[in-house]
Parts: sequence; C-alpha cells; structure tokens
Amino acid sequence: MCSVHVSVLLNESIENLNIKEDGIYVDCTLGFAGHSKEILKRIKKGKLFAFDQDGEAINYSKKILDQISGNYEIIKSNFAFIKSELNKRGIEKVDGVLFDLGVSSVQLDEAERGFSFHKDAKLDMRMDTDQSFSAYDVVNDYSKEELETIFFKYGEEKYSRSIANAIVRERENKKIETTLELTEIIRESVPEKYRRTHHPARKVFQAIRIEVNKELDVFTKALNDAIDMLNPGGRICVITFHSLEDRICKNIFKEKSEMDSIFKGLPDKDIPLEYRPELKLIAKIKPSKKELIDNNRSRSSILRVAEKM
Repeated sequence: MCSVHVSVLLNESIENLNIKEDGIYVDCTLGFAGHSKEILKRIKKGKLFAFDQDGEAINYSKKILDQISGNYEIIKSNFAFIKSELNKRGIEKVDGVLFDLGVSSVQLDEAERGFSFHKDAKLDMRMDTDQSFSAYDVVNDYSKEELETIFFKYGEEKYSRSIANAIVRERENKKIETTLELTEIIRESVPEKYRRTHHPARKVFQAIRIEVNKELDVFTKALNDAIDMLNPGGRICVITFHSLEDRICKNIFKEKSEMDSIFKGLPDKDIPLEYRPELKLIAKIKPSKKELIDNNRSRSSILRVAEKM
C-alpha cells in the first residue's frame, strides 16, 4: 500500500541540496522515505535526521532506510521542534534541509484518516494520530465567524460565509460526523455554476486540515529555525502545494536575501555581519510536463531553493 506514494519534484530537490557525503541533512517531512532514501544513498560518512509524526510512515520508512545504511535517525516529532530536537542530539548546524509540504498520497487514499472528500470516514485530518483535536472539533465546535474566517483565510474560499452558515444550521439538528456528510452540506451551500467548475469541498477541507494541524504557524517557525541552523553554503529546499505555504516561503526567503538599502553599493567588508543577507536565492522550479502527466498530484507544486551565505 505505502509503495504507491510518489514523491514530487524528487530529482530536482535532491540535486539542489548539493549533498556532500560527510554532511548532516534534515528531511523535515519523512513521509514514506521518497526523499530520505535518496539523501541517505549519497551520504557515506554523514548523517540524516528525518522528522515525522505518523507511526505508520515511520515504521514503513525504517524498513526502507535500513536497506541503505544506518546513517540516519528518525525523530517522531513535529518539525516545529527541529532546533530543539537536533540540539538535544548535539547538532547545532546542518548542511541541508528539505521540506515537502504535501499530504502524502497514502494519507489521502486511506479513507479512515478523513483527509479525502471523496471517501466516507469520520472527520479526522490529524497528521499526528496521538493528538486529540481533530476536524470533528473544528466542524462541530467552532462558531460561525471562526469557520468563515478559516475557510476564507486558509482555503481562499469565496463562499466561506454561506458554507459556514450551512454547517451551523445543520449541526443544530445533529453533530456532523463524517467527511461525506460535510461534503454534501458544502455542495448544497454553493451555486450550481460553482459546483460545475470546482469541487466545492476541496478548499474547505484544505482549510480544516491546516487549522487542525496548525500547519502555517508550524511551517513559519520551522523554516526560520532551519535557516538559522544552516552552515554557510548549506541549502534549503521547500516544496509547497498551495499559495499560502508558497507565499510564506517566498516572503521569508526574500526578506533574508535582501540587503538593507542603506548598505547597497558598499563592499562586503564594510557591511556589519548582522546586516548582510543570510540567504542567496538559487531557484524556483515547477514540475516538468512529464511529471505532470505521470503524477497528477504534482500539478500545484513549487520547489524553492536558497543557500546560506
């Protein structure tokens, strides 16, 4: 089952990490080891640290990585704790960091995880199954205003208000318990024309998933910490799948790669260290035509690459 997952922009991200065989690398999103196994193949004397919260993914990936080498450690933790978890292991600096922010195809395809609006399951959407807070709590306990806000902010859904109203009306009669119940409520609360051109539940499910897992807050913190931990010349590769994540990455990379205008034109030696850019922007890469054909889930992905100065 796990073998069906296909990592997006795999070759491009691995090439852009500029892997050194004795380097220390971090895969913040282990998943089913698509990227991790390629990193591990290339580090003969170095070490790979890989983060994930999903027990099934960890168990599967350990079997894959064990076949390559023992130069790795899987850390069962949210990547928000990249700095503290690595510091606990005596690691202060690293040579490369990878984020792949897509929900794995395996998680999407497993109905019981509750990520899919095509398959019936209990409302869940937890990346960390040990966490108690789930999509059920968001849908049944949030106020109309809170629902409208997250649908608009995290889903960029233009019918946020009517969908939030419909959810609140429905739950006055009974709790909303399953994905297909929610999908039908959403479908009935948007115009017929909109239903013909968009799956009406896509953006709402995305918004709820982001809220349940606090994905944007976690990513912002982790990205800043990862950049801070990079050695000079170290690379950071970030694969995003929707505009909210990409905007965060783009803005942080831009902020950390720009010179303060008062120092422009001065030789580097005359600019105080704290005012020099932290990053050099390397690339923005989208999937090839072949990858788009072979893997439909790659269609919205963007890889951004930066290097520590």
